[in-house]
Amino acid sequence: MSSPAIQSALQQMQGLAAQAAQSSAVQPIKGEHIATAAGQGGFGSELQASIQRINRLQQAANTKSMAFQAGDPNIELNDVMVDMQKASVAFQMGLQVRNRLVTAYRDVMNMQV
Repeated sequence: MSSPAIQSALQQMQGLAAQAAQSSAVQPIKGEHIATAAGQGGFGSELQASIQRINRLQQAANTKSMAFQAGDPNIELNDVMVDMQKASVAFQMGLQVRNRLVTAYRDVMNMQV
């Protein structure tokens, strides 16, 4: 990749980062409160928050599943199935993000100077 192409890509990324920083606060997931605006915490903190959200979804699905299996009359099967699907989709999304990050890291490490 040539130097002007790298500079162009870098400028585009900086422009997108500036747009993200100017956007309004991130919309919380149902029952969750997020006080930070987009771009304030940085990539690492956003990644950590995403992993924590995935973990909470999985824990909630597991808790609801165990309660349903124990015979709790207030828990419907369809609610259990929906929560399990939400947790599964969130996990798959996290897995794909991880795979993309690893691929991007490898690509950057293999670039010739």
